[in-house]
Amino acid sequence: QVQLVESGGGLVQAGGSLRVSCQTSRSIFSINIMAWYRQAPGKQRELVAAVTVGGSTTYADSVKGRFTISRDNAKNTVHLQMNRLKEEDTAVYYCNSKREWGRNGYWGQGTQVTVSS
Repeated sequence: QVQLVESGGGLVQAGGSLRVSCQTSRSIFSINIMAWYRQAPGKQRELVAAVTVGGSTTYADSVKGRFTISRDNAKNTVHLQMNRLKEEDTAVYYCNSKREWGRNGYWGQGTQVTVSS
């Protein structure tokens, strides 16, 4: 089992930046895929970005060029740097770890990101 603890959400104006972080309870080297999902009110949860243990990254089209996912192996932490934020980025952001795509994996409790106009 893996515990995931998110931090760093908050309120920011459109065009601003925010970083959310996720610390894992065990060595990040043992986790194949670390990902960030988000869920806005009335919408389904969607994948935002993911990074594999080998360093490969995946991004949703809506965030490409604005968001960057990274792993801090020494601190067992994954960061999501969000730049040029838009109102439509407002959502609860969830950290997720999984062994492979298609599995549910483990989830953090979520952190609210609100982008105001």
